[in-house]
Amino acid sequence: MRAPLAMLLICVTGCTGSFVGGGEGLLGLGGGEAAGATGGGAATGAGPAGGGQAQAFEPTRFTCDAQQAPAALPLRRLSRRQFVNVVNELVSRAGLVDADRLAVSNAVRDDLSPFPEDRVVGVPGETHGGFSRLDQALQQGHIDASYNLAVALGVELTATAARRRALVGACATDTSTANDAQCLRDFITRFGRLVHRRPLTAEDVTFYSSVAGTTPVDAAVVADVIALLLTSPHFLYHVEEGDPAGSGPSALDAYALASRLSFHFWATMPDDALLAAAADGTLLTEAGYRAQVERLFADPRTDAALDDFFGQWWRVDELPPLDTRLGTPVYDAFADRDIPTSTLHTEMNAEVLELARDVTRRSAPLAELLTSRRFFARTDALARLYRQPRWDGAGTPPDFVQPERHGLLTRAAFLSTGSANTRPVMKGFRVRNALLCTKLPPPPPGAGATPLPLAPDLTTREVVETITESSATCSGCHQGLLNPLGFVTENFDALGRARVTQRLYSEAGATLLDKPVSTRAAPNVAGHTDVIDDAGELHALMLEGEFQTCFARQYFRFTFQRVEDDTRDGCLLKALQEDALAGKPVAEVLKAAALAPEFKQRDVR
Repeated sequence: MRAPLAMLLICVTGCTGSFVGGGEGLLGLGGGEAAGATGGGAATGAGPAGGGQAQAFEPTRFTCDAQQAPAALPLRRLSRRQFVNVVNELVSRAGLVDADRLAVSNAVRDDLSPFPEDRVVGVPGETHGGFSRLDQALQQGHIDASYNLAVALGVELTATAARRRALVGACATDTSTANDAQCLRDFITRFGRLVHRRPLTAEDVTFYSSVAGTTPVDAAVVADVIALLLTSPHFLYHVEEGDPAGSGPSALDAYALASRLSFHFWATMPDDALLAAAADGTLLTEAGYRAQVERLFADPRTDAALDDFFGQWWRVDELPPLDTRLGTPVYDAFADRDIPTSTLHTEMNAEVLELARDVTRRSAPLAELLTSRRFFARTDALARLYRQPRWDGAGTPPDFVQPERHGLLTRAAFLSTGSANTRPVMKGFRVRNALLCTKLPPPPPGAGATPLPLAPDLTTREVVETITESSATCSGCHQGLLNPLGFVTENFDALGRARVTQRLYSEAGATLLDKPVSTRAAPNVAGHTDVIDDAGELHALMLEGEFQTCFARQYFRFTFQRVEDDTRDGCLLKALQEDALAGKPVAEVLKAAALAPEFKQRDVR
């Protein structure tokens, strides 16, 4: 009995040479169930990686040339998250009573929704991975949504006399007209400082006041002024000003630095304390700046940035819902009593993000991102897969009780597939490309649609090895780079449950055979082609330098919203890499990027 599973196999042509930088080959995985293997696999032995084709990895050594100028960063628009956060922040700081603030927020919610989502952008040639912060595409939707929101917010903030009085001042609703012009100018000065994220110039105030006509504090006039402020480039873009003289790297002024800090850590505008530090100049002192970095990083609002960085680096959103195949014979038999809920995949992702926050917040070294065995499953459905009671969030998280759980790669989010089949190639690709930043060449045309015949007496691993490692076209990347990294966690099934055998099913869901699984593989990490037996050994190899180097690259991209240049950005890359290799706490390495001279500069060429 044999049946095809489309798009499980990818053969990559000519996979030779050293492995550096970002990039990837396109990997497709089919989701159809078939008679035969439903995940995992018995090893057929592991020899030298790539059959002699793949060269041993030579860790990147960044060099620092102080004469090199970092690449210029173009004028950047606010991301969707930043735009939404800033609008909500403006409403919360408008001086309204709670009931009015809630009413305004609810009223403009539908105007915020159409603002386009940011797409994940990776290094050139990537089709997987990357960061949404890099997306600078400008669509008509950005223009329409920002304009409609500006008009709607202006109308809502001025809809009642009480709101105008709270927002503009008592002069907006008193019986005198003599003070109306100055009342509007004072409002523009005060509210414009929040919108522009810096003090307005006298020319700015005059420009925004020019729409007033003879009724400066009329509701419609104030609404128009608000709309005009919110359609300004100073609101919609990161307008960063520095020393206008000369060319090359220039120090950011205090307000631009305040915004860069706030948007980096909080994805929103500076708070009053940060604006005050910019106003009195303390932000431009070494001690004052470091104090603000420490304050912002310690704030719980930074947790969202941590989730954003680790979630996108680790590609947690690639995990599909796990309940879509319920009702099919093979999947139901495979799941057995562990029936996936519609939210189980999000619970798995939440667990690994909580791991990253835990390691960061308790000042643990970078290695613990891979090796921590702390248990964060907060729901019964996820905890059942780990075969221990859920954690209620109180006190110190317990460790995994299962000895097979060696750390990150043995957590359910890195193992589950949405089908009854494990996906060794995809697991290997995620480790190789996302966690180790290895560049792989693209596959030949049509490789993603190559069918993989499964058999009732062969495991997934056996089939993958037979098809991908018997061909010179495929073996270079599959045997040398991809398959072993996926095989090493084949002692877990497609729901992330620990196992020692793989169960094979008929099309009707009847058990055909239980075959032992083996995790023996030669992963070709950090120049090692020796055989290893489990994920714990793989984690150790990754921590010989590749993982730390990849972290430096990925956090650079997240921080500076562009792809790194090893030559021009070598100084900061080298510093981040060395801090990570030295075992410094993750928190200190993350803060080091904001403390670096490059973070406080702009290129004015």
